[in-house]
Amino acid sequence: MEAAQAAVTELLTHRHRTQDFFIQNLDDIRQAITSNNATFALLIASIAVISLLVGGIGVMNIMLVSVIERTGETGLRMAVGARRGDILQQFLIEASLVCFIGGVLGIGLALSVGWGFGLAGSPVRFVYSVEAFAAAIACSTLIGLSFGFLPARNAAQLDPVEALARGA
Repeated sequence: MEAAQAAVTELLTHRHRTQDFFIQNLDDIRQAITSNNATFALLIASIAVISLLVGGIGVMNIMLVSVIERTGETGLRMAVGARRGDILQQFLIEASLVCFIGGVLGIGLALSVGWGFGLAGSPVRFVYSVEAFAAAIACSTLIGLSFGFLPARNAAQLDPVEALARGA
């Protein structure tokens, strides 16, 4: 490609006796588009990471409040024989379930928006894939487990006597 471009430049310069033209190579345009697409993908990925982090912090705060509000219940469960692992499991299941439901609602919202665009006669068509839906559900559930672990651990490490006294 470069040899052909150089030959055409030389021929036109010789005929015009000056270089009053420019040659645009389609490969240069392709490279520019590829670079722009990579930058755009990086921007979208960073927005997604920030959104997941903010959502995870929100889940952690909700779970911390839940642990504090249910201190008496946790103390009672421990007093009647629940192990620390049982308490940890209870709060982790709760956090992951909350995030799982959030993921399902997000998929429902995406489907609704696509359906709305279709009803409006928009030329924009949404493409959905089962893999993307599965990844969204898995990611939201993993966020629940990750950010729900600290509050669940705090609940599991409560002293039953103290928990019963605080919860009463």
